Amino acid sequence: MKESPMIKHTPTLEEVAAAAGVSRSTASRAINGGSRVSPEAQAAVDDAIARLGYTPNRAARSLVTRRSESIGLIVPEPDIRVLSDPFFSYVIRGMNLALKETDVQLVLLMAQPGESLSRIGKYLGNAHIDGAVVVSHHHEDQLENLIVQSRTPAVFVGRPFLPLKELNVVDTNNLGGGRLATEHLIAQGRRNIAHIAGPTDMTAGEDRATGWRQALEAAGLAPGPMHGGEFTSAIGAYAMERILAEDPTIDAVFAGSDLMASGALRVLEHHGRRVPEDIAIVGYDNLGVAETTEPPLTTVINPVSDMTRWATFELLYQLGYISEEDRYGGLDLDGVVRTGNTTVLPAKLVERRSS
Repeated sequence: MKESPMIKHTPTLEEVAAAAGVSRSTASRAINGGSRVSPEAQAAVDDAIARLGYTPNRAARSLVTRRSESIGLIVPEPDIRVLSDPFFSYVIRGMNLALKETDVQLVLLMAQPGESLSRIGKYLGNAHIDGAVVVSHHHEDQLENLIVQSRTPAVFVGRPFLPLKELNVVDTNNLGGGRLATEHLIAQGRRNIAHIAGPTDMTAGEDRATGWRQALEAAGLAPGPMHGGEFTSAIGAYAMERILAEDPTIDAVFAGSDLMASGALRVLEHHGRRVPEDIAIVGYDNLGVAETTEPPLTTVINPVSDMTRWATFELLYQLGYISEEDRYGGLDLDGVVRTGNTTVLPAKLVERRSS
């Protein structure tokens, strides 16, 4: 019976082997990265694949390699925050940039607030993914222990609370960023500087607040009021109201995120406080929000896309998907500090009209 011209023939492994002039087993090893294949045979198989348009069966290949050819992105945050906070779009953008030259797929693993992480732990334990990148983790998540217990290769974006030696970490200098933001305000002549702080159960929030305190102490200034919570616009507005009620004489605010700063700006406008004439404000992130506020925000860059690219490359290297040469491909190494399993990207300030 003649094959319908509408149906495209899918080349088989046997046809690849015949076209390459090798056995089926040799062709299989060549396709799946086996070490017992001569350079000549590998070249012949690669040529046959290109000529025939052969696409390997991922399920069959995973039986040979014992790999899923997928990595997880673990996000212990509610759906609404993942969908509304630009942080997460930059996370995914960075991972996709790192994965675009590979056949590795991205799997999103999320946990709602208060939800047990046992489901994620079971998923990791059953080796459904080869490794994971962990972002936006909180103290109570205990993800550090979960990762170590599951023996899943992983890289944390952001410093975890538990400094376990088995963990690989890519972070930015949040403490230095907090200092940089506050020093900028001091240099503008501001002397009563408040802080809208990020969550105390995240190291980024703690480190930025510590940097604020250190800069004030170094300048011989007393810290202004501090209030905060989650990195959201609503919390920024709430904290700004509390700060003004506590000390209406403040002349500057360092906000732990640009979303928080945007909420603070609305409150300052409502109270008739001019920015920056009456109160200067500096945010943190530079992920799009800072350019859309009025006035545009001076802010510290949170290099989220670069951090997740770096973390993904590091994970792919651990898993053997990329070489040492490709481990830092296209990454900006200027100012980056590597200590053991930890990589820290530098803090940089972007000046705009809010300060």
